[in-house]
Amino acid sequence: MLQCWERKVVQVTEPGHTVLEEKIILFLKKELLRLKQILSPDYQESNEMKSEEESDAREGVLQMALHFLCKMEHQDLADELNDNEMNVGCQKDLKRNLKNKYQSVFEGIAKQGSSVLLEKIYTDLYITEGESGKVNEEHEVRQIEYRSKKPAGQDRPIKCVDIFKPSSIHDKPIRRVLTKGVAGIGKTISVQKYVLDWAEGKDNQEINFILPLCFRELNIMKENEYSLMDVLHHFFPELKEFKFVCKKKYKVLFVLDGLDECRLQLDFQCNESLTDMRAVKSLDGILTNLIKGNLFPSALLWITSRPAAAGTIPAECVDLVTEVQGFNDSQKEEYFRKRISDERCAGKIISHIKSSRSLHIMCHIPVFCWIVAMVLQMIYSTGHKQIPKTLTEMYTYFLLFQTKQRSIKFDSVNDLDPQWNQKLILNLGRLAYQQLEKGNLIFYEEDLRECCLDVKEAAVYSGMCTQIFREESGIFLGTVFCFVHLSIQEYLAALYAFLMMANEGNDIISTQHAHQKAESMIILHKSSVDKALAHDDGRFDLFLRFLLGLSLESNQTLLHGLVSRRQGGFMDKIRTVLGLAGNDKTIKYIKDKIREAPSSEKMINLFHCLNELNDHSLVEQIQSFLSAGKLSKAKLSPGQWSALVFVLLTSDQNLDVFDLKKFIRSDEALLRLKPVVEESHTTLVDSCGLTEESCTTLASILCKESSKLRYLDFSGNHIGDAGVKKLCDGLQSPNCVLGTLRLQSCSITAEGCAALVSALSSNPSHLTELFLYSNKLGDSGVKQISTLLRNPDCKLDCLLGNCSIKAEGCAALVSALSSNPSSHLTWLSLWGNNLGDSGVQQIRALLSKPGCKLKIYYRTETV
Repeated sequence: MLQCWERKVVQVTEPGHTVLEEKIILFLKKELLRLKQILSPDYQESNEMKSEEESDAREGVLQMALHFLCKMEHQDLADELNDNEMNVGCQKDLKRNLKNKYQSVFEGIAKQGSSVLLEKIYTDLYITEGESGKVNEEHEVRQIEYRSKKPAGQDRPIKCVDIFKPSSIHDKPIRRVLTKGVAGIGKTISVQKYVLDWAEGKDNQEINFILPLCFRELNIMKENEYSLMDVLHHFFPELKEFKFVCKKKYKVLFVLDGLDECRLQLDFQCNESLTDMRAVKSLDGILTNLIKGNLFPSALLWITSRPAAAGTIPAECVDLVTEVQGFNDSQKEEYFRKRISDERCAGKIISHIKSSRSLHIMCHIPVFCWIVAMVLQMIYSTGHKQIPKTLTEMYTYFLLFQTKQRSIKFDSVNDLDPQWNQKLILNLGRLAYQQLEKGNLIFYEEDLRECCLDVKEAAVYSGMCTQIFREESGIFLGTVFCFVHLSIQEYLAALYAFLMMANEGNDIISTQHAHQKAESMIILHKSSVDKALAHDDGRFDLFLRFLLGLSLESNQTLLHGLVSRRQGGFMDKIRTVLGLAGNDKTIKYIKDKIREAPSSEKMINLFHCLNELNDHSLVEQIQSFLSAGKLSKAKLSPGQWSALVFVLLTSDQNLDVFDLKKFIRSDEALLRLKPVVEESHTTLVDSCGLTEESCTTLASILCKESSKLRYLDFSGNHIGDAGVKKLCDGLQSPNCVLGTLRLQSCSITAEGCAALVSALSSNPSHLTELFLYSNKLGDSGVKQISTLLRNPDCKLDCLLGNCSIKAEGCAALVSALSSNPSSHLTWLSLWGNNLGDSGVQQIRALLSKPGCKLKIYYRTETV
């Protein structure tokens, strides 16, 4: 019986055994081929998902291969194969985890409502190559306002996906990139998209590992010591088995996001050098050595930062600076059409944003677009008649809707009137104001406790405060708080100052005391104006706009229930005064300050403050002059001059070319319009009756660190040698980028020519065209210019027509050009000079030399 059964089994299984043998051999061949490919230096893991059931079998083949390689005494190949196989497995786990982490986004406010897929709302951002990583202390809204005026095509755009790829501009590999941008502009979302595309196998697959680290999380670990490997294993536990033994073999990208949130010292000067990834040191020492390239020198590094903190990284530690400039005008529209499914509603929002210059500028910031979309969608859907046109109105509606949503979600109250939690809003406002004073944007639990804020309560009120909470691999990384955007922090700080005065009569800013309680709000306004003007970094600029905007009845109506309405109360007394005189006293005070404003940035912010108070008188006067074409003849007051500057700097008009002839032709006009000239690349002030005073004004513009002026036509102004000498103070500045200077008919003699030569000799590389036609330079002046042309760094082309030059001066020019074969000079105009036959002969001799590409014009002919 048993023998019969065994014969049947053999008969049945023999064909199956053959098939099994064939499948095993085929599988072995495929796996051995894969192992061979893994040993190749340019191997890339396939994105095709392999069957999980085969994982044990693949592990068995790997162990067999390792065993036989060791038996064959190829231990080096065995180690490399084992390391590469580990690389493939770890990379796959890392990509899977990063995909899960980054494929969704909580737009605007983390952990509020449901998340959306990044690919559904992502809109490309405008990223350019930045000028430097230096500190920018201007308020971020000022930077946005400047960017909105920048002529198209002036920057070199860069696609985020190509940020480390070589280009014709850079002659060396790019290893360390610093990306800067104002708060909410899209730096982190750009990082998220870059990492997600890599994790999904779409882009940059030549990179083996992308390791994103966030400074706000690293801050929690600053008190203890770690090795770089410890840090990586904390944040990426899937890499615990991978040792990075051969660092050069793997292309690794470290992303350090949010440098401005870093609370480490980052002492690049004093931290000792560190090269061992397993050496235990302070986190500060690890990061500085990673950035300097001592640790993991082959790794790529991408750091993101707000402009104010960009200078923390030494220039020698950065190969490329890029700048996220947010949405350009077309991208704004694209965002709203993606974000809002109702095309009609999206169109109405886009039209409304375009009608308000201040709102349109702020929409460069993606987070602000999110706020606008939320507010205007709600307004259009509920049929509100009042549409926000100012920043204060927009943020007041934002607070209103967030409060209503909180009431519906947590208190089950679906009432038309908001259920204000006055105590919580005051505490949030106190936190916002105190941290604004300190310049902090990231807060910790102790900061909240100081303001009587309960951590859980603040987290519940997530419309205005975000809680970032992470717990990975059993390591508690702590809780960090921040407002959604700096502007929301400034709004809440202003609301706190307003409510403290309106409800309690407490002035948190001014040290003055009003004679009458009803005048206290005006004193608060005036002291806030002074506070904003006193801070050069613009820290209280938006705060001031919001505080003044909140004094309007229209905004207080939206906040009813939050602003005390007790009859005979403090707010009633304030309202009595403000009702009788409006905000006239505040408006007059601001206009007085506009006349005294120390800078164009301060003046512009004060005009925005007038806009928040619904006073447009100065601007309307200037606009009427402009539309009537009377500006070149009008006599303007100091306030009207400031209004003209404001209109020009904030209008849609391209400021690339400034022509003084469109305005009043005078030294005063040029001085008053100096902020506009500073934004231009071409300045035309020819034949405007200007004097030495204007030379001083223009020299100060050329000396500015951010000087943009590349073309200056000063012709026809009889400034003489004294004026030229003052202008030379700017020409010799290392910040000067002027390429063309026209000084025809300016009454310049040899003395002025000597000053020009001296200035250009100290900074010879920038000026390429110098027009000195119809000046009495004489031979002595031309001899001075000849010394400049001998400089191999000089790139000058000269127009010296009608300059009283004779044969002696011509000889000096020819000698200089003959002695400097590397001269950049391509043409030289000597028309209208009495060169004589000897001068002409010298010119012909020079032009007949082999390889001479020079063109020289004399009389009316080309030689």
